[in-house]
Amino acid sequence: MNTIIKTNFNFPGQKNVYHGKVRSVYTLENDQLLMVATDRLSAFDVVMPKGIPYKGQILNQIATKMMKDTEDLVPNWLTATPDPNVAIGEACEPFKVEMVIRGYMSGHAAREYKAGKRILCGVPMPEGMKENDKFPSPIITPATKAEMGNHDEDISREDILKRGIVSEEDYLVLEDYTRKLFKRGSEIAAARGLILVDTKYEFGKTKDGKIVLIDEIHTPDSSRYFYAEGYQERQDKGEAQKQLSKEFVRQWLIANNFQGLEGQTVPEMSDDYIKTVSERYIELYENITGETFVKADVSNIEARIENNVSSYLNS
Repeated sequence: MNTIIKTNFNFPGQKNVYHGKVRSVYTLENDQLLMVATDRLSAFDVVMPKGIPYKGQILNQIATKMMKDTEDLVPNWLTATPDPNVAIGEACEPFKVEMVIRGYMSGHAAREYKAGKRILCGVPMPEGMKENDKFPSPIITPATKAEMGNHDEDISREDILKRGIVSEEDYLVLEDYTRKLFKRGSEIAAARGLILVDTKYEFGKTKDGKIVLIDEIHTPDSSRYFYAEGYQERQDKGEAQKQLSKEFVRQWLIANNFQGLEGQTVPEMSDDYIKTVSERYIELYENITGETFVKADVSNIEARIENNVSSYLNS
């Protein structure tokens, strides 16, 4: 199955390119940014050696739909999606923090809680909680934005302001936007029989100084979902929740002795396992959007992207 892992495009008006963990970001003239969602899979801040078929298309199309569903609340960078794997929008200066918001104590928060911590990013977590319990109200637990190969790190609001990473005026806007987006995302999820457990948002500033939502939103890579049906029953019985997120990949890696720590080797992913990961991502897409996933032509992904982008930019 063909996948796109590396990109080496030379688009009309291209000025430079930055390769992130999953996306390649091309800066074009006229203050335009072009983002290619690859099929790379990242877990524990490490990029896996093999791509996952259709993953880039899935992430790009979920993010596009969710941006359209929230643009009345929060402005975003997006102007066009000329290809299933490509988004084009306004070039922004990204804030160097990710705004993580958690409605439930899961994943990283649960691991920290189990280790005995009761404060996460300066925010207290109540005593007596168990994994996957709902917080009394959602908590914002920011992370610093790491360069490729480095780990994102938890950071408190106080440290962000003290270190001048974001001004207080801007940070208040980021917090407000984060809460609004999470509320809307939770409502969209509930309508699909899902619970939006936690997610992260990234923001940037346009050249006019406007703060906008950038990157992805409410995708299985940036968010964790539970199935609402049976949630309380599973909690009461102390059972694991039925998840829609890439947590299943993290759990598989943990079971194969990999958590991105020094000296650990990424376990071999067989073609059969990669196929099941691809199928899970398609399931995620259909559940999150409520739409049937239509597979793009992957016979020559690079040529398809090149043609679609060129015809858009030349039109």
